Amino acid sequence: MKKLKFLLLPATLWLSAQELDTLKVKDFPKELTKVQTYTLKDGSVRTYPKPKLLDFVTKLPRNFIDTNKDFVAKDHAYYLGGAVAATLILLPFDQKLIDNSRELGERWGMDKDNNYTKLGGVFKIPKDIGSTLYLIGNGSTLVLLGIGFGTYGLIKNDYRAQATASGLMESLILSGVFTQTIKRITGRESPFIAEEYGHKGGAWNPFPSFSAFGKNTSNYDAMPSGHLTTFMAGITVIADNYPDARWIKPVGYTLAGALCFQMMQSKVHWASDYPLALLMGYFIGKTISKSRYTSSEGTIGKTKYKFDLTASRQWEYNMVGVKLSF
Repeated sequence: MKKLKFLLLPATLWLSAQELDTLKVKDFPKELTKVQTYTLKDGSVRTYPKPKLLDFVTKLPRNFIDTNKDFVAKDHAYYLGGAVAATLILLPFDQKLIDNSRELGERWGMDKDNNYTKLGGVFKIPKDIGSTLYLIGNGSTLVLLGIGFGTYGLIKNDYRAQATASGLMESLILSGVFTQTIKRITGRESPFIAEEYGHKGGAWNPFPSFSAFGKNTSNYDAMPSGHLTTFMAGITVIADNYPDARWIKPVGYTLAGALCFQMMQSKVHWASDYPLALLMGYFIGKTISKSRYTSSEGTIGKTKYKFDLTASRQWEYNMVGVKLSF
């Protein structure tokens, strides 16, 4: 049994896992077929049709509708209810959590600002670890991952890699649609703006005008976190397309935890901005990836993850930890 240990705050990961063998791919001559099949370790078989260049655009309307249906589906009610409950529970503690995160960031020598230089006047290059963590939730990260999967898929004639690339591009668009809609409804101040105005926990100004939102975006766009939604959607697309690579989820979720901490210690987001972002990112990614393949059920069973909570006290702070075995 392989084991992982990581802390949620701080997000630290000790990983001891081997990359699993490449899954079996049955390639047929291009002129005879437009599908490829992949046999997973649980015995199930994935069938991917040949992706089209504009799938990330043409599939978007249907996946937008299906994602909304997932949010309100009866068997998903506890997910939505849990996210709403977590948001309400965190709200009274938002200011305290921001203050404690900044104090912890100072102890670690982390700058409260996200600092970058530009390569060729276009690509952002982070100057420190905090800025690097913040960048992983940026849309450019998904674009680069998409280019990587797409290039590999074209060179190797691998439909699954091509579908993953297309899914990443679509997840970036859908994440923006969902988060921007809710941001413009809630109109919540970002922590650094709330600090400037002396608003503990941030003021709420629902339904700001388009001009007000455009001129003073940080006054209204905290809830939910677009960075976290985007990152969660991307990780879900990758993990769902490569389920036998069992390290993807724990590594990805640990990076998500590190991103959450960075956005709090740099006073960009409140803790209560995260539950809905995680929920949306997961459903967006799952809907998109499943729209690109068909699957037969395996006989071995799915990988089971075992979680054990741990607790410790470091630097005068109570730390919550998780040991993950699979």
